[in-house]
Amino acid sequence: MNIDNIKQVYLIGIGGIGMSALARYFRHLGCLVAGYDKTETTLTMQLVAEGIPVIYSDDFSQVDDAFKIAGETTLIIYTPAVPSGLGILNQFNALGHTLFKRSQVLGLISQRRFTIAVAGTHGKTTTSTLVAHLLKDSGYDCSAFLGGISTNYNSNVLFSDNNVVVVEADEYDRSFLTLHPDIAVVTSADADHLDIYGDKGHLEESFSLFLHQVQADGTTIVKIGLPFEATIRYAADRPTDAYAENIHIANGTFYFDYVWHGGRMDNLHLGVPGQHNIENAVAAITIAHQLGIGTGDIRSALSSFAGVKRRFEYIVNTDGTVYIDDYAHHPEELRAFLTAVKQLYPSSTLTAVFQPHLYTRTRDFADGFAEALSMVDTLLLMDIYPARELPIAGVDSQMLLDKVALKDKRLATADEVKEYVRINRPGLLVTMGAGDIDLLVKPLKTILTHV
Repeated sequence: MNIDNIKQVYLIGIGGIGMSALARYFRHLGCLVAGYDKTETTLTMQLVAEGIPVIYSDDFSQVDDAFKIAGETTLIIYTPAVPSGLGILNQFNALGHTLFKRSQVLGLISQRRFTIAVAGTHGKTTTSTLVAHLLKDSGYDCSAFLGGISTNYNSNVLFSDNNVVVVEADEYDRSFLTLHPDIAVVTSADADHLDIYGDKGHLEESFSLFLHQVQADGTTIVKIGLPFEATIRYAADRPTDAYAENIHIANGTFYFDYVWHGGRMDNLHLGVPGQHNIENAVAAITIAHQLGIGTGDIRSALSSFAGVKRRFEYIVNTDGTVYIDDYAHHPEELRAFLTAVKQLYPSSTLTAVFQPHLYTRTRDFADGFAEALSMVDTLLLMDIYPARELPIAGVDSQMLLDKVALKDKRLATADEVKEYVRINRPGLLVTMGAGDIDLLVKPLKTILTHV
């Protein structure tokens, strides 16, 4: 497949964050682009507004004839998240099309570019977005394929005329093994996606393979404590090749010093909160140093970084009410997010709404979820969001709730969450999860801002 020859692109599962970035990329190149997804979302509505048609019925007759003829100018992309029995998927196969996974296309796009790839079970979206912002804001520039919507650029794909591309390298389904980067980062490798990998050992093996695909003269930047070889190790709180120290909060925001073998940068201001994000920033600064970006440009970009939608995103922030939304859906992500919230608001009563994501993840990490959720004062726990999975006997939200060491805890539907917030009007509220809990954000904001 020669990407340069492509004129028509159809994406099956176009509403995914990674798939929509590819849709926007090919649209930017002037290709005819369209796609299918099972449900309409804010993201698919944005794509339609940008001139990319989307259908929501598994009906091949609704697919434009321009995409149906197999050939070197037509590219059909699918996400592994769609079921194998999907009619549109199988109709394209029957017509002789070669179907490409999103990750394969990303590999093709990046193979002739200087590629910076950020991997990790947590932290990769914020880190890759911060790297892209450092390069953009400094004038170094880059293209980027991100796993979230950058608040600074209101997009998950960025464009430039130079040969540098930043990509979020996804470990799900071993997708990142299509990449051969010049600089690779691994932010974390906690057990996850055990429905794919089986155990943590196989997950770590996949990360190791990813790092071994870095170009011979390339650089590997790995968080300290991970069992992988690395050119540079980094940390947020202990000395190594590159690390942060003197982490502190002033005027409600985080500051730190960056230290590396060549010197230090003192009193850096980070535009997003949390020690976990300082750790992400250390990795991003280290990349910027590798590329020769000046300390003044780094300092300015860190301060102006506005983060990623649904990553510690302030929805309401007034003197009387704070409401923060976060994508956290793994115990370590919950722990990092809730720790940052409690550091910023140590004297406030914390009310949390959490929607577990996947039956297998809830089963495999139930004790870890319960421990993290026990950090809050009041918990409203929603039903498990199944995504691609069927129910598992004995695995439900009640099972998880029973393990949480809190007195003030309850199961709640979306309507019950809204009613609780309407009646109790918590001063510090967080919503957390990777399913459709984001549909609650606007209604809760309206309730909390209604006088």
